[in-house]
Amino acid sequence: MVPARADVIELAAAGALTIAALALGVLAQRFAGTRLARWWGERVVGTHVEGLRPRIAAIVRHGSAALLLAIVYAAWPWGPLSAAAIGFALASAGTLTAHQLMRGVGIPRWAAYVVELVVFIALFSHAVGGLEPITSTLDAIGVTVGSRRLSLLAAVEALLTIVALMAMLRLANRAMAHTIARAPALDPTQKVLAQKLAGIAAVVVAFLFGIDLLGIDLTAFAVFSGAFGLAVGFGMQKTIGNLIAGIILLMDRSIKPGDVIAVGTSFGWVNKIGVRAVSVVTRDGKEHLIPNEDLMTREVENWSYSDRNVRVRIAVRVPYDCDLAAAQALMLRAARESPRVLDTPKPNVWLTAFGTDGAEHEILAWISDPESGVGNVRSDVLNRLWLMFRDAGIGIPFAQRDIYVRQWPGESS
Repeated sequence: MVPARADVIELAAAGALTIAALALGVLAQRFAGTRLARWWGERVVGTHVEGLRPRIAAIVRHGSAALLLAIVYAAWPWGPLSAAAIGFALASAGTLTAHQLMRGVGIPRWAAYVVELVVFIALFSHAVGGLEPITSTLDAIGVTVGSRRLSLLAAVEALLTIVALMAMLRLANRAMAHTIARAPALDPTQKVLAQKLAGIAAVVVAFLFGIDLLGIDLTAFAVFSGAFGLAVGFGMQKTIGNLIAGIILLMDRSIKPGDVIAVGTSFGWVNKIGVRAVSVVTRDGKEHLIPNEDLMTREVENWSYSDRNVRVRIAVRVPYDCDLAAAQALMLRAARESPRVLDTPKPNVWLTAFGTDGAEHEILAWISDPESGVGNVRSDVLNRLWLMFRDAGIGIPFAQRDIYVRQWPGESS
């Protein structure tokens, strides 16, 4: 059947308006999208949402086109062909907008693809004849459990609600993290604590909001509260314990990000205090994850708790026949010339013992950057001292033993 002349003219007008809406979307991306992306990165989330910032311009483009196409569709009673053309473009623009948003906040691909399919079908169906046939069909596929109807439509609504809440939760968490990180009135420890408490509060609010949107009666959980509490008590006690221990560590500020600590055989600087564990980066570049509970119950050496200055002890032994005063002066000089050794407190040299092979000394040197390591300071001072001893003619003592033979085998006394 050949379309009437009026339908062809209307279809051409719809096509022209659709192209114009898409072109305006491109212009919005060029002039507003880049500026919005820059503002978003500098003022809202900083580097906390790297995945979303490069997608802001595309979101502005497709979102603007979808909004303009929705206005075009609602502004005139279009015929079936024109409505289908506008609806297809609107559904495509809306789907691309949803794709950029969900992938930008890290929604899994499978969930993003399912939501995109639902968005496209919903928008296109609304344009060509309404959603009633689809919703009725989806609602008819299901079962009744007690007084509640479980249908395919309810499952789709639940999936959309969960994905939307996940996206908003991740975005809100990272925006709050950036806002708190920029607060000048808080020190680094208070910022970490505030970020964790804000994250917990956001999860609780999202959970309650989702329960309300899905129409789930909270009294239905009353029957399972005892069993759930028992399961948490036995199965998640370590997780809950580590969470509470992490909050306590941040509140009493005994361990802070940037501190240099030693726990058992682990030594390094605290990179991050997480919900479950503390990340400690060693001088080898290895990252040790120490459970928060261990830091509450085990002995921990915090080298930078109240003062970042740390004293390094360097053992040196010199022979008895050397000039002791000259050797001690060279030890002080080697310590002072090492670049990481502080002038205040000044280094010192102690005579600690008369050993079996030589006079034993300790060079006491102070550093203010223990996170950069201690062994390299010892190595630098000893290397300098080796050259100085060589130039001064001072040797390094080594073990020597005299053996007295009273009688050789076979000799008569």
